[in-house]
Amino acid sequence: MDFFGKVLNQQLMLLLFVLVGIIVKKTKILNRESEKAVSSLLVNVLLPCNIVQSFLSDIDISSEFVKSCAIAIVIAAATQLASVFLGKAVFGKYPKEKQAILRYGIICSNSSFVGMPIAETLYGGLGVLYTSLFQIPIRFTMWTAGLSLFTDTDNRSAFKKLATHPCIVSIFIGVILMALDLELPGFIGDTVYSISKTTVPISMITVGSIMADAELKTLFSPSILWFTLIRLILFPLAVFGMLKLLGTDPLLINISVIMTAMPAGASTSILAEKYDGDAPYAAQVTFVSTLCSIITIPFISLLFQ
Repeated sequence: MDFFGKVLNQQLMLLLFVLVGIIVKKTKILNRESEKAVSSLLVNVLLPCNIVQSFLSDIDISSEFVKSCAIAIVIAAATQLASVFLGKAVFGKYPKEKQAILRYGIICSNSSFVGMPIAETLYGGLGVLYTSLFQIPIRFTMWTAGLSLFTDTDNRSAFKKLATHPCIVSIFIGVILMALDLELPGFIGDTVYSISKTTVPISMITVGSIMADAELKTLFSPSILWFTLIRLILFPLAVFGMLKLLGTDPLLINISVIMTAMPAGASTSILAEKYDGDAPYAAQVTFVSTLCSIITIPFISLLFQ
């Protein structure tokens, strides 16, 4: 039960950060403009530093480790492909606006803001490293199949966004530093390390700030509860069962299941608002799945025992 207790403690800590985010939004310390600025800071500075720092951990770069990294990317790609078909199969008959949000929520989990802090707490730098690799297929499906649910997108623009995204660039920087066994100059390394340590509280406060906009009247509608059940329980259980059957490395199974068990990504609300979708409904989906994940993730972790 030590592992379960560790996960539960982590989730309760994240819950407090989320509550702080809700409070600062309700008390107008943060508004929509400053919220977007903080989100931009996270994506462009904090998360990239956290990713680079994960590659600077003391990791034995063996052929087995390289193989594990390749397997992690393959698992993530297969999971994302499955999410595209799953969303279409389950939510294909819903009204167009709601369908777009529910399908996007299955494709795009909150694996950066929520998943990375959990992976770091449970598995340290190695957890962040594997989680970073999982971001590559996730980002690709976000900007292709995911974005196409709200608007038309072409492969060229999707590839450009993927190749220039700060989190993806930071992965390649980290890989180069790790492969060549390079160390950053002292003051640069200390700066990257210090910035990376701010990722967890600021990311979760941002999630809380976004959740503060959710309307409470129709919060637990059948469609949202059905989505939450699939996103947080059924989908990760299916991934766990499949990887177990394939005899996958336990650590890769754990990371894969944790990433699959994440709530809907915050970008679900952002895209719905940007492209004139049902933004209030998207906020509700994000809120309920994030709230329920505080309970489901510790219990999902029991699979790892």
